[in-house]
Amino acid sequence: MKIKIGNSLLFFICLLIFGINFASAKEAKQNQQAPKPAQKQAAPQATPPAQEQNPATKEPEYIGEFFDTKVPRENYIFINTTYMIFSEQAGSVKTKEEREQKIWEDLLFSYEAFRRGVNVTQEEIDTEVRKILEAEKVAFDFKKDQQAYSDWLKNKTNEPVVLFENQLRHLIQMRKLKAQVMDSMTPEVSDKEAHERFREENSSLSAELAAFEKKEDAEAFYKKARADKNLWEQEKKNRPKDFKHPGFVSLAFLIDIWKFPRDACYKMLKMKKGEIYGPEPIYKGYAVFRVMDARPANDANYAKTNVKNSYYDKIKSSKRYTGLDQWIKDLKQQANIKIYNNTRP
Repeated sequence: MKIKIGNSLLFFICLLIFGINFASAKEAKQNQQAPKPAQKQAAPQATPPAQEQNPATKEPEYIGEFFDTKVPRENYIFINTTYMIFSEQAGSVKTKEEREQKIWEDLLFSYEAFRRGVNVTQEEIDTEVRKILEAEKVAFDFKKDQQAYSDWLKNKTNEPVVLFENQLRHLIQMRKLKAQVMDSMTPEVSDKEAHERFREENSSLSAELAAFEKKEDAEAFYKKARADKNLWEQEKKNRPKDFKHPGFVSLAFLIDIWKFPRDACYKMLKMKKGEIYGPEPIYKGYAVFRVMDARPANDANYAKTNVKNSYYDKIKSSKRYTGLDQWIKDLKQQANIKIYNNTRP
């Protein structure tokens, strides 16, 4: 885990908001006969500076809602600040819109984790802290030397220990929630699926391709290339950028990364060196292929129990990740997320 060095806003109220607001929402629903849309809160009255209320007792400012539960701005700030410190945990977000989506997704996950009773122990937090400090090659024992730990955090993140560890608690809780959802799934895996995956990972194919934007151009080239054995090399010299060679790689690589059609890969696997195949859609546009080399998997190896079981597990894991993606989509739809104007702090 890589920590981003920089300044961070110290919103101590965030340490309490997550539990208090979710608990209050649950208690309120228990007192209702049927769920009703949350009513708009009256804006707090302005008070002179000398009589200003304690920030911890002020009525929260709400920025949105889901499951008819209002979301305080402090919760949003907490998630945003967490990803300022643990930047790599935000994933490959590139735009403000993607970051907004990530933050609201985490707000929803946090609420769902609360509803499910997903808890994080201090021991789990200590384990994560230990990993971070080991990666940073610090010389102190953070459990024995709390002052050194606090000073290091202040210098590294400008955060107190309690906020930093609460951010870790959130990240661990999100991880545990997703693991719980995936563990609850029991997808069925057929021998056909496992055997096919074995073949795709253990069969190798080397195929050079000529790329085209339009299908009709690819079809015209395919017909000419089959009739004229010298055409391929001639065209390759004329427009080298349109000719690509992924290398002698697995079918799985060609299917997953280059987006070669699965059926096309299996057909080319049986073809002789120099034969022309196509056209087929690829990652972008269409392509005509020339087989350079092929090596089918040895099916006898699949019969080994440990090999077969490993591919059953791979397919099951893949289906669980697919199931998690669908669960997230369903959760968002059920939550009916409403974002008020001016969400960002």
